[in-house]
This record gives sequence, structure tokens and C-alpha cells, in this order.
Amino acid sequence: MSIPQFLYAIALVGTLSSSIFIALVFVAAVRYRRFRPAIDAAPDIAPPPVSLLKPVHGAEPLLRENLESFFHLDYPRYEILFCARFDDDAGLTVARELAAEHPAISTRFLVTGEPHYVNAKVHSLEVMAAAAENEILVVSDSDVHVEPDYLREVVEPFLRVIPGHLPVGLVTCIYRGVPAAGFWAGLEALGMSVEMTSGVLVANMLEGMKFALGPTMATRQECVRKIGGWGVLANYCADDYVLGSLVSQSGYEVVLSRHVIEHIVLNRSLKESLLHQVRWMRSTRFSRPWGHLGTGLTFAMPFGLLGLLLAIWGQHPAWGIALFVWAVVSRIAQSLLVGWGITHDPRALARAWLYPLRDLLGFFLWCASYLSSEITWRGECYRLVAGGRMVKSEP
Repeated sequence: MSIPQFLYAIALVGTLSSSIFIALVFVAAVRYRRFRPAIDAAPDIAPPPVSLLKPVHGAEPLLRENLESFFHLDYPRYEILFCARFDDDAGLTVARELAAEHPAISTRFLVTGEPHYVNAKVHSLEVMAAAAENEILVVSDSDVHVEPDYLREVVEPFLRVIPGHLPVGLVTCIYRGVPAAGFWAGLEALGMSVEMTSGVLVANMLEGMKFALGPTMATRQECVRKIGGWGVLANYCADDYVLGSLVSQSGYEVVLSRHVIEHIVLNRSLKESLLHQVRWMRSTRFSRPWGHLGTGLTFAMPFGLLGLLLAIWGQHPAWGIALFVWAVVSRIAQSLLVGWGITHDPRALARAWLYPLRDLLGFFLWCASYLSSEITWRGECYRLVAGGRMVKSEP
């Protein structure tokens, strides 16, 4: 087999695998839209009180708007616990100002000092959970914006009684990316709305939810105690994935809520955006090594572009052009189907023509995830090891 023939075979195989993936995405998206749990008896009780856990770290763009959305929730009884490393943290200052403007909402402020764990967020969660007054805990990141019905939607699965189902131990949400500003933040946000959601929907369809998504994780205190406490997540980068996995293994159901939240993308420069996305890819590579390896076959544009180059080279020109056109069309369709149809992201509709570029970039980020085990998080350097654990390293 000549080199052109070998490259053409790669283009064909990649196009076939990415086409199978987009077919799975279509089925998973329809299933997600149509699925309604067969509730046998929904208890006629008032919504249980909830403790919202909000770790903060510094003043980031749109922080005030994001945090304030949690003071306007249409929910009868909830408290918000904010936590930072130090009392003078700028994010904690913003939270205090908002609490003063909304005195009707029960709010508390906690500090941890220097974290005891490699993953500082887990230390904050442990401190807040210990102080929380309620059994149901809802963890959400500081760069998340929610609608007033957020808590009602997220807590609702805990109230279900479904024949043959395990008790619900954790609820998580898909999200649409919202760029703070700039082209690169917009492209990264598009990947969140489309690429991330596509993978989650397919995983949920094929094997059920065995993981959680960090921007929102609602769980019970008893579930966390059963898995060994928050400390079991102390050294993991993908603490959300590990939490969902452990809860699932402990005999509880992990539910993907139908509520969609907004995740603000703060990385305005190309460098910041690439570093953030490579960190996420690298974390996934260590947390789910085989699944991450297979992700390389879900991208369409690298194989379509390879087909186009072969067409220009003169090897099977008609087929090469057809592969490229199909790659572009299928990725635009994916942006419309998932980005607009599932996450209701208006940018995925208006900029669907840009998603083929995001798909191509995603492939190169996937390749880059195998070049090193080093990541930078909150200005500190770590090395990832087997299972997704982090070891602090020098920059």
C-alpha cells in the first residue's frame, strides 16, 4: 500500500467513526429530549431545605452577576455558604456585598487558610459541608449563572419514587458556554455547548451516568459519608468525575437533570483558552484513559481535511472533496442539533458555521493532551499520575 493510499484509508476510517458518533449523538439527543421518568408516586411534600456550597477564589469577570443569580432563586428554604482561603479574598468581598443587599437569604462566609489537600476546592467543600445545616448539598462553581427555577429543577429528582430504580444520590447538569468576551472565549464556549454536551449525552445513553459535571453537583450528606467523605477526592484533578463515579459505585443513581445552566468562559486570549482546554483534556486522559483515547475518532474535520488534501494531491479527488464536505456539514448539523436543540445556546445557532473550526481545534487539543502530564491550575503547577491524581510540582 502506497503512502497516499494509507492516508486515504485513514481519512475513510476517521470519517466512518465520526459519522457513527454523530448518529449516536442524534439518537442520544432525541432520547434526552423525549425521556420522562416513569414516576410511580411523587410524594406530596414541600421541597426540602438545601445548602448551596460556593467556593470562590479572587474577583473574576462577571463574578457579581454570577453570584447574584443565586440570591434570586425561586425556592422556599435554602442557605448559601461561601468559602475562600483567606478572609480578605476579593471574591468573598463581592459575596458579602451581595449578602448585604439580600438580607432575606441565609448566607454564611467561611475561610480555610492554606488548603490541606492538593485540590484546594475539595478542602473548601469539606469545610462548607461540615458547617451546612441541610442534608442536600448543591455544589456550584463561581463562574456559573443560573435561572430562578434552578434549585427546583435540580432537587426534583431526589423526590422521585421510580419502580426498579436506585435511590438518587447525585444530580448534575449539562451547560452552555457563555463567553465573557473575545473570539477565543467564544470558540471555547461553543465547544462546551456542543462537544462537551454531545459526549455527555452519548455516555448517558450507552452506560448511564457514572460521573458528574463540576459546574453543578447536587448530592446528599449521607452519600458523601458513604464514599468516605470529601477527603477521598483530595488529590484528584477531576473531582467531579470521581465524585459521580464513587456515588454510582455506592449503590445510588446519578441523574442528568434536564435543567441547563450557563458556564462563563473567562479565557479571553488564545494562550489562556488553549491552556485551559488542554488541562481539561489532560485530566480526562488520566481519569478515563480508554474513553479519552477513543475520543480521537469522534472528530470529523481532521479526517475531512486529510481527504481534501488528498484530493488536491490528485488521489481520489471526488471522494476526497466529498469527505471534506461531509465533515463540514456534519459538524454544522451537530452544532444545531446539540448546541441549539439541547443547550439552547443562541451562539450555536448563529455561529454554527464556526463549529467545524472548533472541531478541528478540539482534535489538536486532544493530541496535545498526550504530550505532557503537567497542568497549571489557579496559578500553581501539578503533575498528573495514574487515576487522575495530582502531585504538586515546581513551575
